[in-house]
Amino acid sequence: MDEVKNFFEVIEKDHNGQLDILVNNAYQGVTAISENMGKPFYETDPYVWDTINNVGLRNHYFCSVYAARLMAARNKGLIVNVSSGGGLRYLFNVAYGVGKQALDRLSADTAVELAKKNVCVVSIWPGAVRTELIDVYFMDKNGKPKANVKNANLFANGETVEYPGRAVVALATDPRRMDKTGRILITEDLGREYGFVDIDGLKPPNFRSLSFVLQAMGWNNTANFVPGWVKLPGWLMWAGSSRL
Repeated sequence: MDEVKNFFEVIEKDHNGQLDILVNNAYQGVTAISENMGKPFYETDPYVWDTINNVGLRNHYFCSVYAARLMAARNKGLIVNVSSGGGLRYLFNVAYGVGKQALDRLSADTAVELAKKNVCVVSIWPGAVRTELIDVYFMDKNGKPKANVKNANLFANGETVEYPGRAVVALATDPRRMDKTGRILITEDLGREYGFVDIDGLKPPNFRSLSFVLQAMGWNNTANFVPGWVKLPGWLMWAGSSRL
């Protein structure tokens, strides 16, 4: 992690210690997830954990430490951890879900310690995002979901990579963003609140949308009859995953 430390030292030196925004979004696990799709954790190489979480979790902690030092010194800043609904319920595999839930905990706990320094920390949950690798592993040559790949249908109407970026911009320019610190924010909820849409002019599906949830469960026919504006309350989603 010396390269990461050196990077923040360069920021401190070249920009007089000013760092306004950190977005933790680096990830390495898409290929490992795709290649092991459908396998239980005990049938996969345990090093899959490192592939998924060394970059997607450990690196985010390191970056948060170094960024927070600069931001706390100036009493302002925004840290955005790009997480996933996989931290709420099982998605893809064990290592993925544990990593995402830990990332949400990282947001919540760092927000507590940075609150007095006026540094806002949030997790954002994009919906299904159509990255280049997602298109390779989940879509056929015609841009349709692969029939033999689980959860591929979720990406058919997914958001572009620019949509979460617009969410970050909206948060960064909100003078009341500290009201949201420590929270998990869904990108489409932010789109509705701040009035932005995707680059194609569309509004992506919402993770809390009942039709999206039904589709994720494989009930595609039922999902087609449910309006997209029907959403599950956040407290209900958390209650449904509670193990207390």
